[in-house]
Amino acid sequence: MIETLEGFPADALAVRCNGFVNKADYDEVVAPAVERALKAHERLRLYYEIAPDFSGISPGAMWEDFWIGMRHLNRWKRIAVVTDVAWIKQLVQLFGFVLPKATRVFTVPESGEARAWLSQDS
Repeated sequence: MIETLEGFPADALAVRCNGFVNKADYDEVVAPAVERALKAHERLRLYYEIAPDFSGISPGAMWEDFWIGMRHLNRWKRIAVVTDVAWIKQLVQLFGFVLPKATRVFTVPESGEARAWLSQDS
C-alpha cells in the first residue's frame, strides 16, 4: 500500500510504502498525485519513504515506479529516498547515473534529516 504524506513544501510530493506494494497503488495513488503536482509546479521534490513494515513490491509496481520516474526525469528537483531495505538502496545507487544529482538515500531513523534536506533550496 502507498499513502501520500502531508506537511511538506508545496512543490513536494511525499509518499510512504507500507506492507506489500502493487501496480494498483501506482495507478490509483502515485500516478494521479504526480500528475496533479506537475500541473501546479514546473519541478518537484520527491520524498519516498519505505516503512519498516514494507514486505515487497510486485514487478508491475516496480515497472510503474521506474516509468513514472523516467517519464518526468527532467522535472525532479530533489529526491529523498528513506529506507532501511538494502536492495532498494542498491537500486538507487545502480540508477544514480540517470537520477537528478540531488538524490540522497536516508535511513528510516534519518527521516527528519531527509525532510529538512528535501526542503532546502539547491
